[in-house]
Amino acid sequence: MFDQSYNDYFILLSALLLIIGVLTTKFSSRVGVPALILFILVGMLTGSDGLGLIHFDNPQLAQLIGIFALIIILFEGGLQTKWSTVKSVTKPALSLATLGVILTTVIVALAAKLILGVSWLEGFLFGAIVGSTDAAAVFAVLKGQNIRARLGATLEAESGSNDPMAMFLTIFFIELILTESPSYLLLVGSFFWQMGIGLIVGILLGRLATFAINQINLDSSGLYPVFALAFALLTYSLTDIIGASGLLAVYVAALVIGNSDLTYRQSIFRFNEGFAWMAQILMFTILGLLVFPSQLITLDVIIKGLLLSITLVLIARPVAVFLSTMKMGYDLKERIFLSWAGLRGAVPIVLATFPLLAGLENSQLFFNVVFFVVLISALVQGSTIAIFAEKLGLIGPTKIEPPHSLELVSIGKANAEILEFEVSEESNITNKRLAAIDFPKDVLINAIIRTDELITPYGETEIKVGDILYILVSRESKKELKKMLQQK
Repeated sequence: MFDQSYNDYFILLSALLLIIGVLTTKFSSRVGVPALILFILVGMLTGSDGLGLIHFDNPQLAQLIGIFALIIILFEGGLQTKWSTVKSVTKPALSLATLGVILTTVIVALAAKLILGVSWLEGFLFGAIVGSTDAAAVFAVLKGQNIRARLGATLEAESGSNDPMAMFLTIFFIELILTESPSYLLLVGSFFWQMGIGLIVGILLGRLATFAINQINLDSSGLYPVFALAFALLTYSLTDIIGASGLLAVYVAALVIGNSDLTYRQSIFRFNEGFAWMAQILMFTILGLLVFPSQLITLDVIIKGLLLSITLVLIARPVAVFLSTMKMGYDLKERIFLSWAGLRGAVPIVLATFPLLAGLENSQLFFNVVFFVVLISALVQGSTIAIFAEKLGLIGPTKIEPPHSLELVSIGKANAEILEFEVSEESNITNKRLAAIDFPKDVLINAIIRTDELITPYGETEIKVGDILYILVSRESKKELKKMLQQK
């Protein structure tokens, strides 16, 4: 009876946390506060120092949940990222993800040495923990914003690829602290192994996943998103087992999959978008449970946290951005914006659990201060990114997010799909009547969405810029159709 009551209580609490988390996203958009802040506050409120509903003090489990959630979030972010946009910012994004993290680590380390009163190695460890921007925070805050595509792509590519450097540096300095005679050559070689092999494995498994998804013929369309997600978990685990960067491999694999010709593309994208939101809710709530407000909200932590936040946001990040993006085509306003948009989030908090598990002397202090720094970054920077971009004149064209949905029922073995296509000025069918368009065989326009209205297509219907077409096409004609739609 006790076990059954405990299970029911746990399930009820999980349901309430998910409901609160989903409603929180709606509330956060209205008040201009990033949802991750509210998720963390929900965790802190329901934890031991809050309402006492959940007692959670297990950094190892929190680390596991955090990494699992990051895999899902990075995978979804990579799927949604267009290679055509990322390709142009590969060089600055990689520079920020490597040189930028190192510069940030060094500058914050100097401040941590003075402010926290720790040793030099511990100062560098703290700098490494907060050295990288956070993919979960960046993807969540930039979603739906009209920031220039190049800037958004730079931030997303940087946050998706800088975790390996921060994780390497964190483990590197923990090893230096714990080991009397560390092998520097071995540790440096480990970094190049992690980055290089992570990149290669990501590309290979991304191509394998794309091939498998397109070739397998499943009885239900609902299985394709699960199949794709399984490859994300496989990519991380195999890469991590051989000592390379699993997070980098997942992001690269997602880029490959998302930019390939993919069957049941929309089903895969929609499923992973929802699952990524659930992962964010779970991860930030768990991290909120892990911190005890009575230890966090003290004068000592607040003063030290504020000083380190100011150093990170106003000194370390700008220096890292300006030096890492020299002669890469960014003007002064764009560099200022990139400096301000370097959000910290789940990754620093997850990395802060490493010293806790290693049993370092100042690990609890580090965790509390890192948590405070993340709160300040997400609250101050995250809530003002759109305002900052607008003031600097860096708002791009309005993104078209159609407020409609089309639920498809898979008919199993049928050799057909429905494609969603948004008409642009460069499209071959713009301003043409349907009857005058020479479509490939086995193609049928099912519906047209124009300025939030459903239009029934007829032969005399003229296709306009911004129209969203739902096209039924056989798999044999899919490639020919896509080529015809895009060419001018």
